[in-house]
Amino acid sequence: MTNRIAIIGSAGSGKSTLSQKLGEILSLPVVHLDRFYWKPNWTPTVNDEWDEFVKDAVSEDQWIIDGNYTRTLGIRLNEADAVIFLDMPRLLCIYRIMKRRIRYHGKTRPDLNEECPEKLDWAFFYLGLEL
Repeated sequence: MTNRIAIIGSAGSGKSTLSQKLGEILSLPVVHLDRFYWKPNWTPTVNDEWDEFVKDAVSEDQWIIDGNYTRTLGIRLNEADAVIFLDMPRLLCIYRIMKRRIRYHGKTRPDLNEECPEKLDWAFFYLGLEL
C-alpha cells in the first residue's frame, strides 16, 4: 500500500479536495501545507521553522501532503511513495479560484489556518498559477 502521497499542482487545481477524498478512502492523515505555512493575517512562516515542519511531517509513517512550496518540494518528493501532479487547464483553475473566493468570502477555508480569511489579489493569480 502507498503510505506517503505528495499532491502538487497549480492553485485551483484541486489539491486540497483530492487529498481530503484520498485521505478518507485510504485512511491516511492529510496535511494541507497552506494551513501550517500561513500564520494569522497571512503572515508566512520563516524558512528555518518551515523546513523543520516539513521534515517532521514527512518523517511520519503515513501521510498525504498537498501543496507546492517548491523550496521544500525535494524534501517531500524524496520521502513520498507516490506523487500526484494535477495539471489542470488554466481557465478551470481560475474558475475554481473565483468560485472558492465567493464561497468563502470573509471566512477561512477548511484547508487554511484560522485567521486567514479568503482573499484574492493579482499577485496570487500571477504566482499561484505559475506551477
